[in-house]
Amino acid sequence: MTTKSLIVCFGEMLIDFVPDTAGVSLAESQGFLKAPGGAPANVACAISKLGGSAAFMGKVGEDEFGRMLVDILKKNGVNSEGVCFDKNARTALAFVTLKHNGEREFMFYRNPSADMLLKESELKVEMIKQAKIFHYGSISLISDPCRSAHLAAMKVAKAAGVLLSYDPNVRLPLWPSPQAARDGIKSIWNQADFIKVSDDEVEFLTEKDPQKEDVVMSLWHHQLKLLVVTDGEKGCRYFTKGFRGRVAGFSVKTIDTTGAGDSFVGSLLVSIAKNPSIFQVG
Repeated sequence: MTTKSLIVCFGEMLIDFVPDTAGVSLAESQGFLKAPGGAPANVACAISKLGGSAAFMGKVGEDEFGRMLVDILKKNGVNSEGVCFDKNARTALAFVTLKHNGEREFMFYRNPSADMLLKESELKVEMIKQAKIFHYGSISLISDPCRSAHLAAMKVAKAAGVLLSYDPNVRLPLWPSPQAARDGIKSIWNQADFIKVSDDEVEFLTEKDPQKEDVVMSLWHHQLKLLVVTDGEKGCRYFTKGFRGRVAGFSVKTIDTTGAGDSFVGSLLVSIAKNPSIFQVG
């Protein structure tokens, strides 16, 4: 693995159980299909599939699902040396309902799950220091010890001159309250170099119209190099210190939007890692 363009993805990796029939509730579903999930792990796999260099850092249970997930990372060319196994906690599970329009509803089983129990002492610090980009979400901020490990990893990355990438990936059922989610997500907002956020997440964080530019720009901070807002089928908007614009989406028959944002982030980070000089300041 080349370290010059290495992207380390930090956070949760879990099993998604998806109804085998689309458009039904969890209660109505007659069966479920298991699929690998967890936004940071999805991003790592997307990076590798697109020819980038990716590593995943997190914790799973020492169980069949945990071993399966690590095997999937390896099969997708993702470095899994940063993954820890917990003998006393299970790999997280999420039941994902696909509605008729392809949008999702989530029900999580984490009481606590292994990913929540990652400790600062278990971090592969040298791997973080070797990265070009350190990518993370917000779910790992919900509770300790994982929150402390997350903050420590960010501090190591920042000190080593590694670029920080943040996808808040709002999952309200996991937080104690909506306000706790806003506060937690914003608690590390001003440290990121790149932020990808959906229009729904802009609305949640600001409690205002996400299509208004001044509302989006209220999320800007002086250290930020790139803010990207995804607008679903409409495409995305991008904002930098010097310019801003919009890229239109293209029409597809929506089947399942699970992981779409993660694929978007993966492709974005691959491009940045290949040419980080476009964001050099001074």
